[in-house]
Amino acid sequence: MNKVFSNPWVIPLYISPALVLVLGLIYIPIAFTGYYGLMEWDGIGQMRFVGLENYRNLLGDSIFWRAAKNSVLLAVFSTLALGGYLATALVLTERIKGADFFRKVYVLPLLLSTVAIAQLWSRVYHPRLGILNTFLLATGIVDRPPLWLADPNLVVYSIFVPILWQYAGFYILIYFAALKGVPNELMEAARIDGASPWQIALFVKVPLIMNVIKATVVLAVVGSLKYFDLIYVMTGGGPNQASEVLASYMYRKAFREFNFGYGSAIGFALLLMALAATFVIRRLTRAGADAET
Repeated sequence: MNKVFSNPWVIPLYISPALVLVLGLIYIPIAFTGYYGLMEWDGIGQMRFVGLENYRNLLGDSIFWRAAKNSVLLAVFSTLALGGYLATALVLTERIKGADFFRKVYVLPLLLSTVAIAQLWSRVYHPRLGILNTFLLATGIVDRPPLWLADPNLVVYSIFVPILWQYAGFYILIYFAALKGVPNELMEAARIDGASPWQIALFVKVPLIMNVIKATVVLAVVGSLKYFDLIYVMTGGGPNQASEVLASYMYRKAFREFNFGYGSAIGFALLLMALAATFVIRRLTRAGADAET
């Protein structure tokens, strides 16, 4: 084996398939997206080089900034929801009755397709027949039920609920698996010292899985910035593009209005936002770790 790996061509040969996949599926498409963002192109005809004009137009595009605001809001709500997912995972790791049942229940949204979830929640939000408005009217909480998906002031927050519900099981499973890896000896020592269950959770379990928590923050933020499918199915970015996010606005410009140059510029701006968010999160978490040491 040592003789095989002493050959200087062996290692490049082994990594070449993965390198080809990474180049072909990630870096080359990114390069083409940046290139198309410099063009005026309808996707079929001749491309015309316009330089940074598409990016300058983005700065004055109010819909782009509204979509960016909605994407950032979703990232903030997704990050805040991680606290609830972590608390749920902490409870499920305790020896409580029914914990195994609830672990299975929380995974159910992961088994459903996004289209099915969108149709389900569209029925929930139905203005006359939806279970939510029926409950609000029956209990007398409201006299006129809200138009959850038709009110520009409510639609964004209404859509955030099924998105957070959809991915709850994913993050709960990650936290649950990480918490199961915490050594029992440490928890037993904390119990002997008189620590309560919540003190053990906050001062023993959570610090030991901090690297996992940091990773989920990055996943939640980046995933929120590029989120598309459920919003597209439920509202299509409406009403009046009030629920537009960056990915849906990019799709609209490129594949509905056939402005591939402008759509590519939105996509490249989205990439830069995701990279910047990842960089900031890593710097903040690294600074926090340095402060603790």
